[in-house]
Amino acid sequence: MKERPIATVTNHRASVARGGRDASTYREFAMNPYKNLAIGLLLAAIALFAAVSCGESEPAPTVTVAGTVAPAPDTNGTAEAAAVAAPTAMPAAPTATATTVPEPTAVVPESHAKLLPPTTPAPEFRNVTSWINTEPFTLADQRGKVVLIDFWTYTCINCIRTMPYLKSWHAKYADSGLIIVGVHAPEFEFEKDRQNVIDSMEKFGLEYAVLQDNDFSTWRNYDNRYWPAKYLIDKDGFIRYSHFGEGAYQETEDLIRVLLEDAGSDLSGISPESAPEPVRDSAAGAVDPTMRQTRELYAGYERNYGALQSQTVPPYILHPEYYAEFGVEVLYNDPGDHRNQFLYLHGLWRNEAERLVHARSTEGYEDYVALKFFGTSVNVVLGLESAEPYTVRVTLDDQPVTASQAGVDVMFGADGDSYVLVDESRMYNLINFPEYGGSELKLSSESDEFAVFAFTFGAYEGGEPQPQS
Repeated sequence: MKERPIATVTNHRASVARGGRDASTYREFAMNPYKNLAIGLLLAAIALFAAVSCGESEPAPTVTVAGTVAPAPDTNGTAEAAAVAAPTAMPAAPTATATTVPEPTAVVPESHAKLLPPTTPAPEFRNVTSWINTEPFTLADQRGKVVLIDFWTYTCINCIRTMPYLKSWHAKYADSGLIIVGVHAPEFEFEKDRQNVIDSMEKFGLEYAVLQDNDFSTWRNYDNRYWPAKYLIDKDGFIRYSHFGEGAYQETEDLIRVLLEDAGSDLSGISPESAPEPVRDSAAGAVDPTMRQTRELYAGYERNYGALQSQTVPPYILHPEYYAEFGVEVLYNDPGDHRNQFLYLHGLWRNEAERLVHARSTEGYEDYVALKFFGTSVNVVLGLESAEPYTVRVTLDDQPVTASQAGVDVMFGADGDSYVLVDESRMYNLINFPEYGGSELKLSSESDEFAVFAFTFGAYEGGEPQPQS
């Protein structure tokens, strides 16, 4: 949950990303896959669809919300945004007399009460792979300044949605003593490449310091579990605030200002207002999981097996043959009757640890990945290994995507086909609906390099908020 809190099986995800997968468990599963599969799928189906028959609100899909993100990682639903706290009321002034004037009572914003006491020293950066936009430094070097640490990775849509606010805070407060450090902890193997990180930073216009945490040493030092995650550190080196997932931007900026002023900065000439947060459609939190915003969907066997092993979260792919053996080519048949929250395969595909790879060249777009989704936006992480780009055809309900439905990465051919050009390994924005709704999405390519890592979804009014460069 990438929320990202790290999606569905958070502990598994973190251990995989750190290279901590238990190989013996995978060997045991590979020798007896169908027994575990049958149990797992049965429990998964009960967990996902019991809410429909019983009228319960659980389980909820993973996700990010524009507000406080629920920290429970092993659910498969969307948490509702936290209610906005009412501002602290002005205390009643004492009764005035003809000879006395009451002293004004200061109003302390309620968000300030969320500052933690200065009792937890911020852990140092550990085993940094490389530094970008700065020379190396330690937190101890920054005593007297305020440090905001942001754990992120460049294909994480939840991280991308926070970037305009981080950029704004850097522009407004860097000269007043705020140091932003982006700790880039890669979700996928290709995100470990330094040049890929640099290119993504240039694309998003990030000018603050970033360190690569490729082996998750700093992540573990903070006992972190989420993308994105923010830790605010005061002038004396203590953690005073943390926030996981999207949202709480005004609250975070208020606390940045409190700590900067405590460090002696004069902020009287700097606007305290953060940009408005995007508005999330209330339909995304539907009780019925078949109508609820679609959870993050993973194509690689590590995440699917992790969900299956949990016996509480449905796997993302329900084809039994997917789990028979890992790293092999399998000819799949789409069963039809797609349900929200799952991926469906057709054609020849190879299941790898982080991704699905189209395992043959075709001429008629007969192989595809399909899903039924609900939301206002759809994003997908696609991979490229060679220097030759390839195209992926995108359809909604078996028709080309229209201009009013298309995400920013969708192009249109002379024949009216809608497609994306995969010219690098990254996240591609496919769909932007003006209103919340559901459709059948299919991705197909003629290329045998077509590689799918993960789908993410949004439910903001007007579609996917676009980062400003």
